[in-house]
Amino acid sequence: MSTLYPKYETLQQAFGSPYLLTCQRTAPKPSAPTPYQAQPELYYAYSVVDDAKNKAKKLSAEAQKDFDAASQKAQAATGKIELYSGKYYAACTFGGLLACGVTHTAVTPLDLVKTRRQVDSKLYKGNFQAWGHIFRNEGFRGIFTGWSPTFFGYSAQGAFKYGWYEFFKKTYSDMAGPEAAYKYKTTLYLTASASAELLADLALCPFEAVKVRMQATIPSQYKGTLDGISQITAKEGISGLYKGLYPLWGRQIPYTMMKFASFETIVEMIYARLPGTKADYSKAQQTGVSFAGGYLAGILCAIVSHPADVMVSKLNANRQPGEAFGAVTSRVYGDIGFRGLWNGLPVRIVMIGTLTGLQWMIYDYMKIFFGLPTTGGAPPPDQVKH
Repeated sequence: MSTLYPKYETLQQAFGSPYLLTCQRTAPKPSAPTPYQAQPELYYAYSVVDDAKNKAKKLSAEAQKDFDAASQKAQAATGKIELYSGKYYAACTFGGLLACGVTHTAVTPLDLVKTRRQVDSKLYKGNFQAWGHIFRNEGFRGIFTGWSPTFFGYSAQGAFKYGWYEFFKKTYSDMAGPEAAYKYKTTLYLTASASAELLADLALCPFEAVKVRMQATIPSQYKGTLDGISQITAKEGISGLYKGLYPLWGRQIPYTMMKFASFETIVEMIYARLPGTKADYSKAQQTGVSFAGGYLAGILCAIVSHPADVMVSKLNANRQPGEAFGAVTSRVYGDIGFRGLWNGLPVRIVMIGTLTGLQWMIYDYMKIFFGLPTTGGAPPPDQVKH
């Protein structure tokens, strides 16, 4: 069926200029776009990306505004917190509680697989195969087996560890004097963190015993944290909750010494290589440095403390009532050998690296929330205020 309207060419011939018609017929057709020319079909994608970036910036600005408002209210309620005062150590204690409790609980699925593979290396072929097997047989809840003793235990441990670390770092620094404290700052970090972890593990050990037994048995032999504590104490007394204390110290003290000393050193090295000083960077940028320094420190922590971590899992799962520490250690080592002490290291590197980075970031965010400076290396002696 023919159209009711004349074609454009017909109208052009009847009413248009002959010169323009000739030019149109002889004009070269446009060539195909080169790879270096803009592609109009991608304009929409660019628009979507730009829109998403703008929305992200807006949300970030709103979140920062809400954070600043909440921070101002908290600081108004608590008053100005003087460095190294009782309020300062209380704020650090709360920051440590939040940093360790939340992060350790979040990676419970990783910890569950790590613990079971340490107890029985033939149980699973790999991490993803393990999670799939656990999900099919125990459900989604099974993947988070041991989350409650993890939360309570590491919340208590984090509170003690960070709070006491700040206290011992200041105390030992005052004892040494500003010159010696700066000259031997790494030794200062190591001794302060070791002292703090010695106390922190007393709070962690009972919950760690419950956690390991819950995760090492299939199905779990306890319904929860309180049920685990009551069953252990009923059968073995209070000492049953602390039978893994020595290997826990052997794992956690070197781990924490590496965690704090390497973090302080790495953060100081980062700022030394950045233009300007630490004060020139925003609080968000400083917490980014905290995460990076914490992640690198966490990798070192995992390597240093892994053999003791394997022994903690083995001892809590296989130690017989009344069996001497030396006897069970020799028996376990005879079963697994030196190579068995490194079982599960790759997954622990990922877990501990992420954990440590997030812990330092959360801890420093809490410091910012209370109007305190973020954690970093010690200043040179000429910058220390007397």
